[in-house]
Parts: sequence; structure tokens; C-alpha cells
Amino acid sequence: MIEKMPHTILLHPYVTEKTLNLMENHNALMFIVKQVATKPEIKKAFEELFEVKVEKINVKHTRFGKQAIIKLTTDYSAEDVGMRIGIF
Repeated sequence: MIEKMPHTILLHPYVTEKTLNLMENHNALMFIVKQVATKPEIKKAFEELFEVKVEKINVKHTRFGKQAIIKLTTDYSAEDVGMRIGIF
């Protein structure tokens, strides 16, 4: 188990044209996360940091590191979270 601070688990957002489309059409964001982070740890960190509820998390390993696609519940907007963290 890794350190419990949300900033140590969620490293930074991963922003491309495709991830912006993901945010607008699927209410999801993509983050680069710590290699040893588990799905429950990522979910807890994201919910604590941004005060939203997460519906689902998908994880993939790429040459850029471990990426987490974080889908929010319908009660929250990924675009609002994106505005708060300065994606737009």
C-alpha cells in the first residue's frame, strides 16, 4: 500500500484531443497515476481531492506511465473538474 495523500497518487492530468473528447462525451478524465496505485486508491484519492463521486476506473499501462480513466457519476461534470484544474 502506498502513501495516502491524494497528490502522491494522482500525478497529473493527461490532456490530448482524444481525452478532451472523452471528457465532453463520456464524463470522464484521464490522469497519470503512480505505478503502484490500485483502483480503490485512485478512486479514493480522486474523490477526496475533487469532492466528486467516481462511477468507474479503467487503468492502462503505456510508455507514458500508468494511466487511469476516471468516469464520474451523472451527478457531477468532468468539464467542471477540468475547469477547476485548468485543462481549458
